[in-house]
Amino acid sequence: MTDRKPPRISSRKQPKQARSNQLVAAILQAAAQVLAAEGAQRFTTARVAERAGVSVGSLYQYFPNKAAILFRLQSDEWRQTTDLLSVILKDPDKPPQQRLRRMVHAFLQSECDEAQMRVALSDAAPLYRDAPETKKARANGERTLQTFLREMLPDTALAARKRAGDLIGTTLSTVGKQFSESPRTPAEIKAYADAMSDMFLAYIERIARA
Repeated sequence: MTDRKPPRISSRKQPKQARSNQLVAAILQAAAQVLAAEGAQRFTTARVAERAGVSVGSLYQYFPNKAAILFRLQSDEWRQTTDLLSVILKDPDKPPQQRLRRMVHAFLQSECDEAQMRVALSDAAPLYRDAPETKKARANGERTLQTFLREMLPDTALAARKRAGDLIGTTLSTVGKQFSESPRTPAEIKAYADAMSDMFLAYIERIARA
């Protein structure tokens, strides 16, 4: 029995002209609307093309299948979040402890702001979660966190820093997803972010002492 290959999720070609960029933007906007309205189970390329007002053939010029569209939505979200957190973690004007608190708060706020889309994308994750492109996208976020931890823990062994990064990243993503599944007030988000930050900082301090 042979293993099934993951679906191709890379774009067929990259848009180079303004008109092509507008077409891809229209497809992605329509895809987000279809995903929000229909959910991952009823998400199809035909529905996306109809909502975008383009032919299925035009859609297939850029996206080989629905997994490619969903991954593009997911990777765009990942990139936006990674860029946001990277700016916070690299801010030279703030001490590391303050940067970590700001990062946790920004992450939780982002999770709550995009909760509906993220739940739908989570349902669609089996379509692309094992693809090389997905692993590469996740690695970018992990590198950003590891760079920050090297600054906070310069004398700590690499294995311990990697373990800390895995723990922080996994906790953020797991708790963030669960926390954002219910509507949250700004006060609730701040309280949860403060509590998580306290936990992370205590763990980091213990590693530094060791």
